Amino acid sequence: MSLSRRRGGRDILTGEMTATPPPDAPPAAARPGTRARILLGVAVALQLLVLYAPRLPDVGPTDVPGLDKLGHAVVFAAVTLTGLRAGLRPGLVIGFGLAHAVVSEVLQHAVLPGRSGDPFDVLADVVGVALGLILARRIART
Repeated sequence: MSLSRRRGGRDILTGEMTATPPPDAPPAAARPGTRARILLGVAVALQLLVLYAPRLPDVGPTDVPGLDKLGHAVVFAAVTLTGLRAGLRPGLVIGFGLAHAVVSEVLQHAVLPGRSGDPFDVLADVVGVALGLILARRIART
């Protein structure tokens, strides 16, 4: 009788993975989670640029009412959507998004020259978090 220390691909004593992926398994870069994490990184980088750049470059018409609020909602929705699609816990993603909405405006007001905090930006950020959550749930259903 042979006693195996492996169960479910793990050594039951050390907890280390002992199994190798099957030959037909996709490479790590092609796994669904990898792409989602890359998109999350891009979304976070874009959000940080939009929120913390000392002065945003003028692109297109800047006198359109509400365009700034739309930008806030879009970047927060993108981070929420991609964070949830990357498999992060919803409470963590939503909590971070809501906290960052407030903190980013305080930092803009207190630290960044030429920028000011705006309570309506916080509201747009919260709407973006909600939209990202709604989109993630709809995508998960399909």
